[in-house]
Amino acid sequence: MNYYLGGDVSKGYADFVILDSSKSVVEENFQLDDTFDGHRKLYEVLMELLKKDSSAHIYSAVESTGGYENNWYNFLCKYKRELPLSVVRLNPVGVHYNLKAGLNRNVTDKISARGIAEYLLSHSNKIRYDSQDNFTELRKQKKFVDMLTKQKVQIENQLEKILYSANPEILVYCKKKKPAWLFQLLLKYPTAEKLSRAKAINLQKIAYLKDVKIENIIEKAKKSIASDSGVIIDNLIISMVNQILHFESEIQKQVKAMIANCKLDEVNLLTSFIGIGDKSAIELILEIGFIERFPSVKKLASFFGLHPVFKQSGDGKSGMHMSKQGRRSPRATLYMVAFSGINHNPVIRQV
Repeated sequence: MNYYLGGDVSKGYADFVILDSSKSVVEENFQLDDTFDGHRKLYEVLMELLKKDSSAHIYSAVESTGGYENNWYNFLCKYKRELPLSVVRLNPVGVHYNLKAGLNRNVTDKISARGIAEYLLSHSNKIRYDSQDNFTELRKQKKFVDMLTKQKVQIENQLEKILYSANPEILVYCKKKKPAWLFQLLLKYPTAEKLSRAKAINLQKIAYLKDVKIENIIEKAKKSIASDSGVIIDNLIISMVNQILHFESEIQKQVKAMIANCKLDEVNLLTSFIGIGDKSAIELILEIGFIERFPSVKKLASFFGLHPVFKQSGDGKSGMHMSKQGRRSPRATLYMVAFSGINHNPVIRQV
């Protein structure tokens, strides 16, 4: 007999249920805290089940819940050697649609736990048990980099709003991206009022600022339409610039650490393509995981949400467009890869 353990993980606890091959309940729903005692209790429940049927095999699953499932998943993996146990971490999207197909009206932790166990039974051919994820630490580091990047962009957007009234003429140089010299200039001359009194010789000390550009910047500052100035605005702009520079420094530090800690053949293979850098290669590897999961190129494209979709129902039609299903993060990475390829890869430029 095979048994199926479904665990719906929440912050600090989890709900479990055990079904047999006919989807009958073997062990009613029970809730355990995410503590040593809770983990020990789960081990005792599994041992009691195996005492009744020593030839049984237990298939267990938890959903990916942003990291809250890691303690339970690692606990189950630890006992695979001494117990007839297989463990898998499931994508919650698949479990969600499987529950919808069962026409469940309510969603509770107990129902979700049973839904996870039933998913193991219904889609056994699609599940890869005991696949070890070797990228757990890198994923956490990437999430940290994403968080830093998001915070940096938020401050940059706020800074742009303030500059619109404190030094609007300087924004002319920020149409595509913010130049390297901009933040150094703002640290010394945050507002148009201060910039208008600056001497060209002092601005020449800032890297990447040419003489012609310096004259234009000072001249425009003298004729500025800025409506904000003063000590408070000065301090606010300087503080924001320092925060942005701090985030940039920390992001570069974390990215270098990611590259140093991810020496994989797959990364080397991807970076051999003109347009893919180390950071993009690592991000794509983290998203793909095991390439064996995708039996064809079309499956991989669908995973990224790049596949075209066309809908026809009755007299209504919708044109061909990108599905954009799944996570946005890998599509953002691929966009930058394509953009870089157009600029530097003659093959992609021709396409």
